[in-house]
Amino acid sequence: MRSQEATGRTVDEAVEQVLSEWTLPRSAVEIEVLEEPAKGLFGLIGNKPARVRVTEKNTPERAAVEFIKEMTSRMNVNAQVTAVEKDGTLAVDIEGDGMGILIGHRGETLNAIQYLTSLVVNKDSKEYIRVTVDTENYRAKREQTLKELAEKMASKARRTGRRVVLEPMNPYERRILHAALQGNAYVTTRSEGEEPNRRVVIELK
Repeated sequence: MRSQEATGRTVDEAVEQVLSEWTLPRSAVEIEVLEEPAKGLFGLIGNKPARVRVTEKNTPERAAVEFIKEMTSRMNVNAQVTAVEKDGTLAVDIEGDGMGILIGHRGETLNAIQYLTSLVVNKDSKEYIRVTVDTENYRAKREQTLKELAEKMASKARRTGRRVVLEPMNPYERRILHAALQGNAYVTTRSEGEEPNRRVVIELK
């Protein structure tokens, strides 16, 4: 967590020096006034400047970005990380070369990064913050693939008259499959098995 002391003719001037250097809004920092400004003899000689300590707040965005930057650095991956919080959801995006290593087989590594980031972000949070971690728009591409898979397997169930059991998937991906076939007039879906081997079953109504 960054912390820096600064001086200025006024408290505001001292604070603005640090905010300008860090390119942060005032709301993102905590300010401690170490010394108030004071005028010298006759208001002219020996003026004493204001001295402050400015400390960056440990926001969810900052916690997520720092954690992922440290992790990717240890993986020898040069990545740029951005995080934006809106309506209780923290969306984290990772950019750079060689992002395939962060995605892993069918998104397993990316899901693990997302889980760990969620733990870090919510460690000291009073309210639960939902965290999504994405790179190269993988989440949207995977969602489209799963929707197409759902329709294909539903057609197979209708054609063969037999239920179709898909491979194990995480809760997020299972929800996509269930939602994709929720309005289907011919098939229904359910999940069976125990984590991490829980899978979606598609069968005729």
